[in-house]
Amino acid sequence: MPIKVLFICHGNICRSPMGEFIMKDLVQKAGWEERFMIASAATSTEEIGNPVYPPARAKLAEHGISSAGKTARQLRRADYAEYDYLIGMDDWNMRNIRRIIGADPEGKLYKLLDFTGEGGEIDDPWYTRDFDTAYNDILRGCRALLQRIREEHHL
Repeated sequence: MPIKVLFICHGNICRSPMGEFIMKDLVQKAGWEERFMIASAATSTEEIGNPVYPPARAKLAEHGISSAGKTARQLRRADYAEYDYLIGMDDWNMRNIRRIIGADPEGKLYKLLDFTGEGGEIDDPWYTRDFDTAYNDILRGCRALLQRIREEHHL
């Protein structure tokens, strides 16, 4: 049974797909692709069906990471049962995730930077235009998340 991780942001065109593909890259480099299922979703409906935002796609490509074929989709209540880790990017996302999925009785819902021990939010580069900071923060969060998963699942 794979370890299932779902990254979630507002539109699923910047931060959450960056999380999805950075995490896939880390997992692939560790040789664990078959042990994971990694995806991303939006809390809103406004970008459904759209590809990864070009500056986010370019930032990933700078690091040799492809996001080809990804299109935005909305988070569904059923995703709670499907995934082991549901990862939001900021407090606003976390509120909207809870609005969609309801309660979190199994403790699957996390904010990405909480894994770093520092907490904080990943600012939306759609507004800030700072894709460098978003990439670096998401990478830091994904590395910490992967370490947590390694410990929890004895990888």
